[in-house]
Amino acid sequence: MPNFPSVEWFKAAADLLNKSDSFKRLGTCDAEMGVQVDDKYYEIDFEAFEVRDVREIDARRAEELDFTLVQSGEAWQAMLEDIKKNGRATHDFTLNSLDLRSAEEFARGKDYHRRDAFYRFNQTFQEYFDLTAKMETTFPARV
Repeated sequence: MPNFPSVEWFKAAADLLNKSDSFKRLGTCDAEMGVQVDDKYYEIDFEAFEVRDVREIDARRAEELDFTLVQSGEAWQAMLEDIKKNGRATHDFTLNSLDLRSAEEFARGKDYHRRDAFYRFNQTFQEYFDLTAKMETTFPARV
């Protein structure tokens, strides 16, 4: 039962996606995606038909990625609990909805052309998170 956020959690999610038929159904995906949870940063590298690498990074590296999904720990927890409860994200918690209703950009990147990967491969990224409904996730107490 991996804690969220952690490298172990993101790797477990990657393993689920890599073992599913999602890439065959959705097509290839080439993107370096970041996830920011409060002051922690993670990189998830999608290459062709697999998630190739997952690692914890710093803010400087996050700026070099195609885009970084940014939310508070509480907002990530609410999204993941919705996914667990419903088997997939419901309307208010899809990546697209979060991006559209956020006062600040949810998918952030310095280069708009690279950030466009969020929109081009959105269904693959959504599938990555939706498959976590199959995982047991724990959320450490926030101090």
